Amino acid sequence: MNPLYPLVASRARHRCEYCRAPEAVFNFPFEVEHIIPTSQGGTGDESNLSLACRSCNLRKSNHEVGWDDQTGRESRLFHPRQDRWDDHFVYHQASRMIVGLTPIGRATVDRLRLNSPGQLTARSQWTRLGVFPMF
Repeated sequence: MNPLYPLVASRARHRCEYCRAPEAVFNFPFEVEHIIPTSQGGTGDESNLSLACRSCNLRKSNHEVGWDDQTGRESRLFHPRQDRWDDHFVYHQASRMIVGLTPIGRATVDRLRLNSPGQLTARSQWTRLGVFPMF
């Protein structure tokens, strides 16, 4: 486990900083993720680390950009240390969907597949358990 996990997890309130999945319902800790991948020059400094669920971390991989279908252009992905989640996303309770409000939000939703069938099913269950949304 990353030695900075306690700091990163506490700062993130034990939620994925991309999809906001609650770590408590998983049977293992979330991953400490490099916001700017080390393969792209990112560091292991705490300012470049975020907490990510396995799904978001695998889909983000070493990507820094995604596709915004509204503008037809690439956009950088959400940066948890520089961006406010509420500025780029909104959660729709009825549909269980996370909607991108900006090019950054839309590119992140697309790249990380934040509304995949599995994500929507999980959010429905988390809502029933009373652990989602809690932002």
